[in-house]
Parts: sequence; C-alpha cells; structure tokens
Amino acid sequence: MILSGIETALLDSWDYFLHLSTILVPLFIGASFLVGLVEEYLPPEKVEAMLQKRNRGSGNVAAAGLGAVTPFCSCSTVPVLAGLLGAGAPLGLSFSFLLASPIVNEIAAFLLLGLFGIEVTAIYLVSALVAAIVGGIVIDTFDLGHLVKDVRITTNDRTVATDGGTASCSCSSSSQTKSHRERVETAAGGTWSFFRDTFPYLLLGMTLGALIHGAVPASWLQQAAGNPLAVPLAALAGAPLYVSMAGMLGIAAPLVDQGVPIGTVIAFVVGGAGVSIPNLILLNKIFERKLLIVYAVTVVTIGTVLGYGLNFFFIWPSRI
Repeated sequence: MILSGIETALLDSWDYFLHLSTILVPLFIGASFLVGLVEEYLPPEKVEAMLQKRNRGSGNVAAAGLGAVTPFCSCSTVPVLAGLLGAGAPLGLSFSFLLASPIVNEIAAFLLLGLFGIEVTAIYLVSALVAAIVGGIVIDTFDLGHLVKDVRITTNDRTVATDGGTASCSCSSSSQTKSHRERVETAAGGTWSFFRDTFPYLLLGMTLGALIHGAVPASWLQQAAGNPLAVPLAALAGAPLYVSMAGMLGIAAPLVDQGVPIGTVIAFVVGGAGVSIPNLILLNKIFERKLLIVYAVTVVTIGTVLGYGLNFFFIWPSRI
C-alpha cells in the first residue's frame, strides 16, 4: 500500500508537471520555429564572415550579439569558433561569441519569459550579453593566443583549421539562394525535427522539476540556498546536471517556486549552459588545458556575478 505522504507528493508532482507542460511546450515549439528561421538567414559561414574583419571593442559587441541570436549548439558553435580563430580573429572577440552562444539565445528568452516574466528575462538577457562583451575584452588583455591548439575540424561540407590561431580558415560551403518564402517553409518544416530531437531533454527537465516540487521539502532547499556561497556553488553544480537550456529551465522553475532566490537559480542555469560536460569536451579539441580552465572560470564568474546581482535586485528591496 502506498503511504499517504508519498501518494500526495506524487500527485503534487503530476499536477506541477502538467502546469509546466502547458507553459513550456507551446513556448518551446515557437522557439523551435524561430531557431530554424535564424539558421536559414544566419548559417555558420555567414557568421564567420561577419566577424572575421571586426576589430576589438566593437567586434566584441558584434560577436556577443551574433552569439546571442544564432541558435548554435555546442557541436556547431565550436567549428564556428575554430573558423574565427583560424581566420585571425582576436581571441577576446571569439570568446565574446563563445560566452554568449550557450547562455543567451531564443530558447532561453522564450522560456524565461513564460516562467519568470519580462522583468527577469530582460535583466538576464541584457546582463548576460554585457558580461559576454566584457569577458571577451578582459580575455583579450592577456596573451593567451598560444594556448589555441593547431587543429583541423570537418563538419558537414565545411573544414576549418585553427593552426594555433594564426592561419586562415579553409572552408568550403555551397551557398544556395532562397526566397523568403522558401526560408520560412524550410524553417517551419524543420521545427518538428528540432522539437523532436530536443523534446526529450525538455521532458527530462520538467520531470525532475516536478519531482523536486512535489517530493523535496521547500525548507531543505531554502536552507541550502541560505548558504553565503550558495550562488557560486549553484553555478558549479549546474555543469554535471546540464542536458539542455530547456531542460535546465524545467528544473529552475520549481526551485524558484520552492523559495530558492532567483539569482541563485540563474547562476545554476548559466553555469550549466556554459560549463556543461559536452561543451568542455568539444572545447578541449581546440583549447589547451589552461585556456579551457580560463573559459570555465569566466563562465562561473559570470554566473556568480549575475546571480548575486539578481538576488540583490529582487530580494534586498523587500527587506527594507
């Protein structure tokens, strides 16, 4: 016989799962279409061409902006990064693109808006974008170019070579002219494919989030979040748990509902998106160990600063 307490927790989890589903699934389908549309107008080779001749400063702004709007996953972000480095783009400019790409994107914007509203979403997107710009500029002040490996990466019909960050990019791509209608139709047709491939991660995140909401006492989570080091620890904890941005936000929502401060949860999301195990494995192909550590520390620092800032902005005024 199932104990009444367990039965109640499971029913609560199921109700919360349905609640998350009604919010996240429609938003995710809309974001999937937008992802496909952006990929039609901004393929990787076009992003490289737009950034290769950019200078420091304004180039960092452009790189972070393109990293934010281009919905590349790690498997395609890394070849673009290699192409930029191989074409001689400054390391700091490439870092701005790399930092913005996983943590500022259409999926994050749509789902954050549905879960936490426009204020949190706007602060998150602007702050993360500024952090990517500043982070790239800071990285550029150090002489770290020698820590880029001499590698050649082939993906689909494109081959890029970093050559230690000094040689030109060798890319072969077949550009196809399409009408706007054809691009929209292609994006719409790819929506189901993208949704089908990514939905399992969203489902996993919503399931874990529902179980957290129904089975984990709020007092436990609030006590853990009360630790002065909870924000940087959350940024570190996100890395091994990351499956996708959609999955992470499925976990983030119940944490906030259970009383965990919004900044601590956002640090968890940023750390997971930027320092996920798959992302680090791919970056290890082109970064020496020291540069990989610099990248990871930069992401955790961004998550920590953003987390403390959001906690201060949303929690401190309510205490005075």
